[in-house]
Amino acid sequence: MITILISVSFLLILILFIVLYNGFVSKRNRVEEAFSGIDIILKKRFDLIPNLIEAVKGYMSHEKETFSSIVNLRNQALSTNNPDERLKLDQKLNNAVGSVFALAESYPDLKANTNFLSLQSDLGEIETEIERSKRYYNGTVRDYNIAVESFPGNLIAGIFGFPKKDFLELKEEDQRESPKVQF
Repeated sequence: MITILISVSFLLILILFIVLYNGFVSKRNRVEEAFSGIDIILKKRFDLIPNLIEAVKGYMSHEKETFSSIVNLRNQALSTNNPDERLKLDQKLNNAVGSVFALAESYPDLKANTNFLSLQSDLGEIETEIERSKRYYNGTVRDYNIAVESFPGNLIAGIFGFPKKDFLELKEEDQRESPKVQF
C-alpha cells in the first residue's frame, strides 16, 4: 500500500513537473513570437520610408540633410541584430519621419499629392500595428514573468534557466514625448 502511495505521489510530481516545464516553453515561445511580430511590422515601416522619401524629394530639394539622416537611421536599424538597439533606432527614425511631415506643411502641393497622402495613411496604419504589437508583446512578457516568479514554477524556472524578460519601455525621457507629426 505504501509503495503504491509513493508511486502515485512520484507520478503526480512528475506530471506537475512536465506540465510546468512545457508551460514555460510555451510562454517563452509566445514572447519570442510577439517580438518577431514587432520586427515584421518595423520592417514594413522601414520598407515604406524610401517610398515616402522619394515622394517628398522633388518638393523639398533643399532638405537633403533630413533625408540622409532618415536613410542612415533606417539602414542602421535594418542591419542591427540587437533588439534593444533596433527599438532605440526605430524611435529616432520615428522622430525623423515626423519632422518630414512637419516640413510638408510648408509645401501645399506636396500635401495635396495623392502618393504622399497614401504613404502618410499607410504609415499611420503601420504605427497603429506597431503599438498593438508592442502591447501584445508586453502581455506575453507579463504572463511569462508571472509564471517564472510564481511558486512552484519559480523552482522549475530556476533549474532550467528561464529568466525574467524585460518589458518594452521607453528608457529615455525624450522618447516619452510625442513626435511632432502634422497631417
